[in-house]
Amino acid sequence: MSNTAKATSNEPMPQLDLSLMANAIRVLALDAVKKANSGHTGMPMGMADIAAVLYSKFFKFDPQNPHWPDRDRLIVSNGHGSMLLYALNYLTGYNKMTLEEIKNFRQLHAKTPGHPEVDVSCGIETTTGPLGQGISNAVGFALAERILNARHGDGQVNHYTYVFLGDGCLMEGISHETCSLAGHLKLNKLIAFYDDNNVTIDGKIDLTFSDNTVKRFEAYGWHVLSIDGHDHTAIEQAVIQAQSSSAPTLICCKTKIGFGCPTLESQPKAHGAITDDAEIAGVRKNLNWPYAPFEIPDQILSMWRHVGAQGNKAYQAWVSKGGKDEPISLSGLDTITADLKKSFSADKPKKATRVVSGECLEKLVAAFPAMVGGSADLTGSNNTKVKASKVIEAKNYGGNYINYGVREHGMAAIMNGMALHGGIIPYAGTFLQFADYSRPAIRLGALMKQRVIHVMTHDSIGLGEDGPTHQPVEHLAALRAIPNCYVYRPCDGVETAECWELALKRTNAPAIMALSRQNVPSMCSDRVENMSAKGAYVLRDSKGEPAVTIFATGSEVHLAIEAAEQLGQGTRVVSVPCLDLLWEQDGEYIQSLICNKSIKIAVEAGVRQGWDSLIGPHGIFIGMHSFGDSAPAEKLYAHFGITAQAIVEAVKTRI
Repeated sequence: MSNTAKATSNEPMPQLDLSLMANAIRVLALDAVKKANSGHTGMPMGMADIAAVLYSKFFKFDPQNPHWPDRDRLIVSNGHGSMLLYALNYLTGYNKMTLEEIKNFRQLHAKTPGHPEVDVSCGIETTTGPLGQGISNAVGFALAERILNARHGDGQVNHYTYVFLGDGCLMEGISHETCSLAGHLKLNKLIAFYDDNNVTIDGKIDLTFSDNTVKRFEAYGWHVLSIDGHDHTAIEQAVIQAQSSSAPTLICCKTKIGFGCPTLESQPKAHGAITDDAEIAGVRKNLNWPYAPFEIPDQILSMWRHVGAQGNKAYQAWVSKGGKDEPISLSGLDTITADLKKSFSADKPKKATRVVSGECLEKLVAAFPAMVGGSADLTGSNNTKVKASKVIEAKNYGGNYINYGVREHGMAAIMNGMALHGGIIPYAGTFLQFADYSRPAIRLGALMKQRVIHVMTHDSIGLGEDGPTHQPVEHLAALRAIPNCYVYRPCDGVETAECWELALKRTNAPAIMALSRQNVPSMCSDRVENMSAKGAYVLRDSKGEPAVTIFATGSEVHLAIEAAEQLGQGTRVVSVPCLDLLWEQDGEYIQSLICNKSIKIAVEAGVRQGWDSLIGPHGIFIGMHSFGDSAPAEKLYAHFGITAQAIVEAVKTRI
């Protein structure tokens, strides 16, 4: 069988030799890392037996239909072992995962980067590498499966989420947050294989880790098994038991990192790139593998290709039952947004933007079942739960609202997993200050181009008395610094409705909804066009060329308007609900807002960073230059000089 040959589901399955199949994974990992002179060989060699049993005996997938919604998912949380996943997907016959891609491991534009990057067409379900993120995404995958199963039934949605993870994933704090919640929600379609190899980069595991992992996960409510990770029968029996469990399962697999290495097996140095010629020759001898680099004998490749082909039967059976991949529909969103804008414009509510956001969600959640909300124990403050929300509970997954508990980092990673799974638009709330907890997962969501909406309220010193520990100062700038992450900071109900529309329509990026705690006046009149889509626009124009241009966001826009009224007809106010979108406009539009001859001012209750691109290094910035303080919001604004009068006085110093 050539390396490009395909087996079919109609051909009889050959006698499988799991040892040979596992060794094929090992040598492909060995050869790819050697050629790249870079990578991590030890994990693929240590977990190859588990992968061979899982794929040949249990895993439901079809390489010819990689986007099949009801496929099982494998999440490699210990993503440094990426060559295990690439080898599996080449061997089982994914069209885009060719032998050439394996040979180009870790090279520019290859489909085999150093750590897995989501590409479902190649069998890569999520981007992993930062340890703990994969197992946390997996909780989101498993939760999405249960939610959609409750809606559509076993005939349409009934699959497992499998995870490979190492001790590093278990040491990362996020694994506690998410595995605790998985146990609480009894996500029994989640099965994790712990690569318990007794090794870290710095030395043996007892240098830093003496947890009783079995008891830890039992305390979470997980079903826990312990096996020899190289015993094929034990692996098979463990999966059978896991599939019959009423709880998520952790299978602790005693393995040997660098399995087959003559000197590096079970040694810390096996974690990284095994490139020594004598060591590699010793592996080939120990594995009885006399073949050239990247050569997989026809007999062994045929075994793997038949494993891949067998999944087509399950796929065709699913299709015959009416299974189909239905994209998320947002039909009617334009009308809902228009109605909300009319209502806010007519009523002119003086409300916090977190409150008008909740009013937007009342309409949106009722209209779009794909929206699944939640909060990190701040539901009443974030205004994320609405009349149409129904709480998801253990063994009762028919709802659309998740109580995440105080697990901000885990919440963000779980939402990434739900979005990656498909069929769900996740949104959830916390305070903007706690974006620091969520940031690693927000960054990965941006890298993976996932539509995840982070509702982050209490977005400035305007939260008042809780003080500087809870007052975000640098957070807007820090979040704007993440590529492909859109930070929305609307000034009133009209802009909030527009920003929700933009966040929902953008399918390839996460959104941050930065919303005020304090009430703000309505500033915008009704309009057909979504002006927030430009990122910034003239809210109050000057007569003729502006002598002063004030840029402002969110709860500070009304201060800019008040200042402009005092400064007179030569003052223009530009509302900036999304700087990220502004930089995507053409240069002519951006320049039309800036007006080089005018005095330029930016007003935002955050740090200056990022604003000089608009106002220049000598422009005036009215905002925060330090941490906040504990006092009522209006006193804090006066204390830190973020007032209409401060704007006026700053302009007068330049005239």
